[in-house]
Amino acid sequence: MSRGWEMECVRRIEADVQRSADTHLVPMPWPGFPGITLYLKDESSHPSGSLKHRLARSLFLYALCNGWLREGRPVVEASSGSTAVSEAYFARLLGLPFIAVMPATVSVQKQRAIEFQGGRCHLVADPTQVYAEATRLAREGGGHYMDQFTYAERATDWRGNNNIAESIFSQMAREPHPVPAWLVCSAGTGGTLATLGRFVRYGRHATRVCGGDAEHSVFFDHYLTRDPTLTLERGSRIEGIGRPRVEASFLPDVIDAMVKPVDAASFAAMRWLSSRLGRAVGPSTGTNLLAALACAREMRERGVQGAIVTLLCDSGERYRDTCHDLTWCQAQGMHDAALERAVHASLDGGAESPPWRLAGVLSAARSSS
Repeated sequence: MSRGWEMECVRRIEADVQRSADTHLVPMPWPGFPGITLYLKDESSHPSGSLKHRLARSLFLYALCNGWLREGRPVVEASSGSTAVSEAYFARLLGLPFIAVMPATVSVQKQRAIEFQGGRCHLVADPTQVYAEATRLAREGGGHYMDQFTYAERATDWRGNNNIAESIFSQMAREPHPVPAWLVCSAGTGGTLATLGRFVRYGRHATRVCGGDAEHSVFFDHYLTRDPTLTLERGSRIEGIGRPRVEASFLPDVIDAMVKPVDAASFAAMRWLSSRLGRAVGPSTGTNLLAALACAREMRERGVQGAIVTLLCDSGERYRDTCHDLTWCQAQGMHDAALERAVHASLDGGAESPPWRLAGVLSAARSSS
């Protein structure tokens, strides 16, 4: 195989990085938590529209430098949507066919975004079968299965090279609390949490890292038990986060705490933040916000001031016909007016007893603080 093709592909990706500005860090003072400022790292402004743009770029560079990609051969990925959108972007940049293997429940907007980038959607009824189907399609087509769930934590250079953690600390340098008390991120592959946790340790920062999980997902239980055999027979209802099996890229030892809100509460938090920002955000950002709320409570209980940084993962426009449609949410059992009011009151004023579950809130962090 010609090394010239690989070299040209790396050049194209690096040129794309140079054309792209960093994402914004948006401060949001919290009236219910005096002295504590929430910052949103707005990853929706990437060219492919989500946090997964960083992962896709790293995965393509990793695969190229390992000699796994071939000119004209397809790239295949198992995804719940956003990673596939971003990988389709980079496949198009390199002139490679792209196939996204996704649960049939993935939003139509995400499917259209993949097709807009020149990719093809291959839908499966059973979310637990995306891995096997992606492997089959790559094998039969002579292509490469990117396998984000295995390679996410190792493809990213967690020491620096403009990863998301390095970007956050650089942007926080002139803030009142330049070293965040908490970094908060929900778990999809686990790769971003791994990058945050490793970078914090590498930089010798006092910052702690909190992971968020969805209802129908094994990550939280794996964090508590370290049992790698945990599985579920259904997938997460929050696209982009939560998995029915323990993924290789999820590294519990680099996380200081985890929070697992009920999904309906994450949807309510998503709507609260959308109304405060004046633009729609996705449901995984709602999960992040509730995990950040738990961290803020922990700080307030200890009388600590400081900063919490979490991620605005993607735009709510991708969920216009699902998560942001109350009729759809009610049909899915994902909207309750009383719960909505309680979540909003808690986020507005830091109410102490919301009627929703935050299982094991920060117990690991408290024992180590």
